[in-house]
Parts: sequence; C-alpha cells; structure tokens
Amino acid sequence: MKFHEFGNKKSPHIMLIHGGGNAWWNYLRQAQVLSENYYVILPTLDGHGEEYENTYISTEDTADKLVEYIDKECGGHIFALCGVSLGGQIVMELLSRKPDITQKAIIDGSICYPRPTMARFCIAGIRFCGGLLFSEKACRFQIAMMPKLLPKNMQYPDEIKAYYMQDMPHVRKETLYNMYRTYMMQYTLKDSVKKTTAQVMYWYGEKEMKCVKNSAKMFQSYVASCRIYEAKDYNHGYLSLYLPNEWLAIAEPFFQQK
Repeated sequence: MKFHEFGNKKSPHIMLIHGGGNAWWNYLRQAQVLSENYYVILPTLDGHGEEYENTYISTEDTADKLVEYIDKECGGHIFALCGVSLGGQIVMELLSRKPDITQKAIIDGSICYPRPTMARFCIAGIRFCGGLLFSEKACRFQIAMMPKLLPKNMQYPDEIKAYYMQDMPHVRKETLYNMYRTYMMQYTLKDSVKKTTAQVMYWYGEKEMKCVKNSAKMFQSYVASCRIYEAKDYNHGYLSLYLPNEWLAIAEPFFQQK
C-alpha cells in the first residue's frame, strides 16, 4: 500500500479511500482543495494503481494496514475518514476497530451486508469479459466515450485521464475476484461499530442499487446519530468520482461543524 500526501502535516489529517478498480487519483481534485486547510492522505490500496502487483486480500486486511499507518503516522487518531464504494466499507471497518479513530466519517455508496448472488454475477463478468473492460484499448475507448455519456461538468480533466490510462489496464483479475468476494459476498457490519464516537454521514445516489440504500439504513440502525444524504438524480459514486466541487460543497461544512 502506498500513500500520497498533500498539505501541511501540522494541519488536521483527512484520509480519502478510493473505490475498487480505481486508485488514489479518485480523490485527487478534492485533495488539492482540502490541502489548503488539511493534511490529506490518499492511499493506493493493494492490487490497485501503482500497487497492482501486491495482491488485494480483503476489507479487513486493508483496515489492518490503515490502522498501522494511522497509529504510526497520525498518533492513532485522524480528523476525518472518507471512502467511496469499497473505500466506504473500509471506513466502516475502521470505525468498528477503534471507537475514537476519527472525529468525522463519510461513507459513500457502500454496502455492509453480504450480496452473494451479485458477487457471483460480477465475478463471472470479470472472468469472461475482464479483457474487454480493462485492456488498454478498452480504457482508451472508455475515456473517448466520456464526452458522449457524461455532461461536461462530470468529465475527467486531462490529469485524471492520464492516471486512468496509466493504472486501469494493470488491474489484475485476481484483485477483482478478491474484491468482489470480500466486499460483496462476505463482509458484514460489525456490532463494535456501535461504539464509535465519530460524527458520520452516509451518502448514496438516488439511482443507486437498493442494497446500498438498505446498507445506509442498516448502518444508521447501529449508529443512530448517522446522517443519511441522498444525492438526487445521481448514480453510484458520482459525487466522489465525477463531481468534486459538489462533493466539497457537502463535505466541507460537515468537517467544520462542531
């Protein structure tokens, strides 16, 4: 696992954890703005980005490594933890590990109970179509299609496009298999998350799958103070992935709230 860091280390620390298949640049634009007032840490998870040769194992294994980093580099406590999709599930696991690991947490578009049928479907899709989805040619086609599929304000800038083309073709099937098995098929929210002292927001898009919305309700049943935010007209991870300014417009007031 590699860590990309932005800002003054004396400022409050924020960690933003990317989703499955992407890498640290998932949150690069948010980090560039937040670094004016915070020390922003963007991990690249094992099996992703420049860490593609290191096997991705599970949500729990990733949490082990992040707790070790936070203990060593941040004195065991961080101001805010945020994550989208797989990254959000990792945030949930971190909250369940140490009640006081963070003051603020944002979970975006994540699931927290097993969906084995969906996992098997995704694994089968990767087994038979992975080459069509993640080859260099496929990634180049995906970037070329963005202007036709997404409005202008949701398209990647050239810097993110370059990172996308650099990293996405290296994602290995083994990483995706392990990710789907552990993220979708096995993970269940831990009872210990009820002890968290963090202020938590659980985001999802209005057009998300039902299991994501059910996960938000499930998490709130464990952490009653959790605030649920539904992003109208949006699908999975749109705020984190495509709309950094809208992400910041919601996240920054939350960070500043006492």
